[in-house]
Amino acid sequence: MICSGENPSQIRAIAEAIQESFSKDRILGKEGMNSARWVLLDYGDIVINIFNEETRAYYDLEKLWIDAPRIHIKEKR
Repeated sequence: MICSGENPSQIRAIAEAIQESFSKDRILGKEGMNSARWVLLDYGDIVINIFNEETRAYYDLEKLWIDAPRIHIKEKR
């Protein structure tokens, strides 16, 4: 999964909310929480990348997965 946050606080909040949704003993790895420019949460079959816009554009992971199906999730308000 690839998503973005607007600032480090929002990126951390997204990561923390995801971690609360998964079992704590299920996470295999977590990187980037300190700088919160790119947070990676590894749950084995699911790898979650949370970027700031600049870092997301630079690494352009979507290009690597160009053939993968896209699922757009509407923002909850």
